[in-house]
Amino acid sequence: MDIDKIICEVEEDIKDQIAEVDARCMRNSMRVLDAFQKNRIADVHFNSTTGYGYDDIGRDTIEKVFADIFHTEDALVRTQFISGTHAITVALFANLRPGDTLLSISGKPYDTLDSIIGFNDNKSSLKSYGIKYEQIDLVDDDFDIEKIKERLSKKDVKMIEIQRSRGYATRKSLSLDKIERAIKAVREVNDEVIIMIDNCYGEFVDDIEPVDVGADFMVGSLIKNLGGGLAPNGAYIVGKKEIIELCAERLTAPGQGKEVGPTLGINKNILQGIYMAPSVVASSIKTAIFTARLLEKLGFEAVPKFDEKRSDIVQTIIFRNEEKLVRYVQGIQTGSAIDSESVPMPWDMPGYTDKVIMASGSFTQGSSIELSCDAPIRDPYIAFQQGALTYEYGKIGVIKAVKYLMNM
Repeated sequence: MDIDKIICEVEEDIKDQIAEVDARCMRNSMRVLDAFQKNRIADVHFNSTTGYGYDDIGRDTIEKVFADIFHTEDALVRTQFISGTHAITVALFANLRPGDTLLSISGKPYDTLDSIIGFNDNKSSLKSYGIKYEQIDLVDDDFDIEKIKERLSKKDVKMIEIQRSRGYATRKSLSLDKIERAIKAVREVNDEVIIMIDNCYGEFVDDIEPVDVGADFMVGSLIKNLGGGLAPNGAYIVGKKEIIELCAERLTAPGQGKEVGPTLGINKNILQGIYMAPSVVASSIKTAIFTARLLEKLGFEAVPKFDEKRSDIVQTIIFRNEEKLVRYVQGIQTGSAIDSESVPMPWDMPGYTDKVIMASGSFTQGSSIELSCDAPIRDPYIAFQQGALTYEYGKIGVIKAVKYLMNM
């Protein structure tokens, strides 16, 4: 098999999709630049604070920038969040009270929420605090609108959770069109329920975001899309002011909220990261498109297909074979800049129910806006690939992974 010839064919096949991504990148870059200029970002905003972090002008202005980019009333952007999962946890505990019901209308959430919700009777879970959980599964990768409306007619649900990306599920990621239809259906029967979006992997993939189509707030990680590969940690919550205030008081302390939180020299990284994010996200999407077409030509099933509309930066490849799955993930590691000589192996990763194999030769530990690939070791043996700081590095990494796979 002439891999180099196939690669040339792939590059010709995906020209139109690559052009669309570049055009969207230009529009999202303008959105970011407008927010920077509106808030008059200057050297003073790079300054650091320690201790309590009182009067950190950089931190406060960063949150104004995020709110402007996403057209929301307020934002909480903090390095004190250790992950997107942590930010989601803060948001849930901040806005739910004993006796409240949390309803997921996109099926079971990502594996790392199992202990948070209380599927495994964790003593620190929502369940342990008397907060109830229900879910409505998707039907053919779309919301079950009638069941959602029927459930919400009882008026006892406090918050709705929608996970935009697929996580480790076999379903497709949810498009903004589907999310908008679901939100409209919810509001027809209940205009008080809080609608939260887990937006991890989805930022800047489209021209608008879930908060633009009616969500009350959304949450994401800075070592994914919005960190642009430069933020060393952290996460964000953007949305309605009263929701953000509750989240801030849960993250820090009642009565202190957003007023505290030292930045420890990270402001420049966060600002530079969000500045670069549209371009880095575009590189990730182009890498995913290239991956999909190449693996399709090699006989594997790629979801989404190279010419499908995308809702996040995640590209999945269905191997239906454990050995091939492991081999591909290991191949991605060989194409990394960091730890390229390492050989990933499946292991019991904290927060997951199955063994997980993860390739992440990244400058920031666990960063999935950098080229990475991970998979739960379970049938049908799906690889979840995401990221690439540049299209060139992403393409090189995927080519190395494919050649490593084919040399089994």
